[in-house]
Amino acid sequence: MQAKGDKLTILITREQIAAKVAELGARITADFAGQSVVLIGVLRGAAIFLADLARQIDLDVSFDFIAVSSYGNSKHSGEIKLIKDVDDSLEGRNVILVEDILDTGVTLTYIRKLLLARQPRAFKVAALLDKVAARKVAAEADYVGFQIPDQFVVGYGLDFGQRYRPHVCIMESRSNGE
Repeated sequence: MQAKGDKLTILITREQIAAKVAELGARITADFAGQSVVLIGVLRGAAIFLADLARQIDLDVSFDFIAVSSYGNSKHSGEIKLIKDVDDSLEGRNVILVEDILDTGVTLTYIRKLLLARQPRAFKVAALLDKVAARKVAAEADYVGFQIPDQFVVGYGLDFGQRYRPHVCIMESRSNGE
């Protein structure tokens, strides 16, 4: 569903996403062969990616969620607040943080530090989208779906006003109703 005034250009199709998620699942399965993993999804955007990725991993997989928010006087203050923490202990477990998009690296840096303090056996990051040109701090994902340009994207979990879920699209204009 497209809002009036929004121009969308498909960047990555559903089919491309499905193929890439299957590839990432196979890599994770190989990397953790014979072990179990816990996927930690960053709410809300990573929920769809996490669900599809979990189906593609041929291991004992459990999952949990974490939610954070930027706060302060500006939209991108760099200050992060924990909204929802994981429910279970991560000590001694193989943890894969699942992100919808890696852009500035600020959120990933905060969550990585928080979760590494829980002493997991292994800690990896899976990001569907990687917007390298937007980095403000050094941050990398171990499993990357697609590198994308530094443009505002929506779809496949990344929303604008809870809309635009099927494909990943570049949004060239935004309606003023949000």
